[in-house]
Amino acid sequence: MYKINLVEDEQDLANLVVKYLQKMGYEVSHYSTGEEAIKHVNDPVDLWILDIMLTGNLSGYDLIKEIRALDKTMPVIFTSARSQDIDKILGLELGGDDYLAKPFSLRELLLRIQHLLTRAYGNNAEVSSETIEYDEYQIDLTKRSVRTGDDVIPLTSKEYDLMYFLIKNRSKAFEREEILKAIWGDEHGGSNRVVDDLMRRLRQKMPKLRIETIYGRGYRLL
Repeated sequence: MYKINLVEDEQDLANLVVKYLQKMGYEVSHYSTGEEAIKHVNDPVDLWILDIMLTGNLSGYDLIKEIRALDKTMPVIFTSARSQDIDKILGLELGGDDYLAKPFSLRELLLRIQHLLTRAYGNNAEVSSETIEYDEYQIDLTKRSVRTGDDVIPLTSKEYDLMYFLIKNRSKAFEREEILKAIWGDEHGGSNRVVDDLMRRLRQKMPKLRIETIYGRGYRLL
């Protein structure tokens, strides 16, 4: 599993990026300020994503100087809401490998990450080749597909999200409200009984998932 450090002071954007990259199989640490991030420049990590303009006294430019002083080859992607060419040029001159202007698509960010990791660490860096297993199921983290033998299990997007959430947090019990927030975020304002319906459909499609109902509370995967 590749480790990514994200430095981003827009909390909503950071939450989206972290959640998406974690779904894609990456381990992500998020820091809101340069002051927080600079304490971790010595941490073992495979790629940095740096916002240029940050809250506080340290910018993304300051951070890459510290990163490059320690590691000349560490992959670094700059992001910025400012679209001036001078920002991009300065970022690349300081040692950045790539630059994304906000707003950017999460899919494009993923492709840039995969490209840099492949260039830095070889062809095995793409998470699209990474598969995890649970019982008889093979789960492709990037294609977001599940197979059993030669058969593809036709999961909806929310069914896949729930399945992966349970597998990632196996043995841990969750209340319905916690599952609702993890799967739907702030998109859903209705009854948490939609969790029961989604769980029922997932059990029907993936009967080998050992999902335990904890009466009066919620669910956990054994």
